[in-house]
Amino acid sequence: MLEKPFSAASERNRAPILEVLLGHLGDCRSVLEIGAGTGQHAVHFAAAMPWLIWQCADQPEYLPGIRQWLDEAGLPNMPVPLSLRVVADPPALVPVPALPQGADGGSAGYDAIYTANTLHIMAWPEVVALFNALPQLMAERALLIVYGPFNYAGRFSSDSNRDFDASLKLRDPRSGIRDFEAVDALAQAIGLKLRADVAMPANNRCLVWQRQGCRAQQPEGIAPH
Repeated sequence: MLEKPFSAASERNRAPILEVLLGHLGDCRSVLEIGAGTGQHAVHFAAAMPWLIWQCADQPEYLPGIRQWLDEAGLPNMPVPLSLRVVADPPALVPVPALPQGADGGSAGYDAIYTANTLHIMAWPEVVALFNALPQLMAERALLIVYGPFNYAGRFSSDSNRDFDASLKLRDPRSGIRDFEAVDALAQAIGLKLRADVAMPANNRCLVWQRQGCRAQQPEGIAPH
């Protein structure tokens, strides 16, 4: 039998992240989590916010572990997790996630998209591809919530983040802690406006953007970091 995956970091950070989410998701009805990992965050958040449909998505190899967490929790607001990959060339989400049903019975965008500890794992072209794909998934005033470490003005916020960045690059030179300004530029290019930038434990941040309307431009030309 497959051993249920467990992340000590997810266990530690779930409470402070939930506090931020509770301040922003009260009016939402559907959330897509991109990169659900073990599934621990999803189960904890969906249990605390039963008014939400919490849709997990991740690469196929993570789905069996996520299903174990979902099956054990048995929550009615957690559908079967979706298989999802971010592809840089051509930039896309594969496959494009199915959208939730709207009030009129047709497809509607997600009210919020949540992702934790993913941007520093992906190569920069994949980060760009992810942001490029978001508008087709988001409702008119949808939120994007991103948790993880960020640099500001090109500088590490702590020695531990500098060491973490070095360890990431040893494993994959294309990965690394991203500059907030570069990520915010991607968000602005698809019509998102920053609503909150919350300091979190262990030198992490929780960033909240909201969709303002039609996208102004393609984000592909934004410089990496």
